[in-house]
Amino acid sequence: MAAVESKGCKPKKYEYLDHTADVQLHAWGDDLKEAFEQVAVSMFGYMTELETVDIAREEIIEAEGEDMLSLLFHFLDESLFLMCADPYFIVKEVEITEFDRENFKIKAIERGEEFDLKKHPQGTEVKAITYSNMQIHDNDEKHEVFVIIDI
Repeated sequence: MAAVESKGCKPKKYEYLDHTADVQLHAWGDDLKEAFEQVAVSMFGYMTELETVDIAREEIIEAEGEDMLSLLFHFLDESLFLMCADPYFIVKEVEITEFDRENFKIKAIERGEEFDLKKHPQGTEVKAITYSNMQIHDNDEKHEVFVIIDI
């Protein structure tokens, strides 16, 4: 297997907000593409300590939607599938390589390694992405997303 090169860890631009029985991910960036990348990383960060994850492999995912909200939902759902399929893949870095805001399509490279309980502390399992109170703010002042995940 060819070596996978890390693109360097970006600064953390996300936080976890309390929500009744679930958790809300809040991520932001210098543009909406970075906010989408950050919210995907935050989802994996909720499942384990990302500092313990090495960059050993990369997976390419693609997602489509009918609008920006459904694009965000499907992007995160495809990302979550990596952790649900055997072998379980935990993501440390996300790089969106194609972000088509007119046709609502994303292509991304997600870098990480197989999840190993001996190495990665088990956080909280993310069961599903939800549309509940999903928000995208994209204007001159801020680029941020809010997503509630079912835990």
